[in-house]
Amino acid sequence: MASIIKFDKDLDGKPMNEKTYCGMISSLLYLTASCPDIVFSVGLCARFQSSPKESHLTAVKRIFRYLAGTKNFGLWYPKGGDFLLVGYSSTNYAVYKADRKRTSRACQFLC
Repeated sequence: MASIIKFDKDLDGKPMNEKTYCGMISSLLYLTASCPDIVFSVGLCARFQSSPKESHLTAVKRIFRYLAGTKNFGLWYPKGGDFLLVGYSSTNYAVYKADRKRTSRACQFLC
């Protein structure tokens, strides 16, 4: 999910089952430990667990489709290699218009 997408509360949308939605979000949160590329999208979808709408469920299903399409991707680190890990992070406070929560971004480079 692009960071410029306007993902909001969707007050006019069709309500979805909270238990099912929360279960899907829980599964995705578990996967973020091994798939850091979905952290932003999952965190954005997790904000709507209290009253999920059909548009939020569509976004969650898109994340699952992405994971299904990238299951054969991975990283390989050669034995005995010297690596340098460099990390950068950025936080925007009160930028998200729907609920004024902060949004964090981070990236790490392994050289």
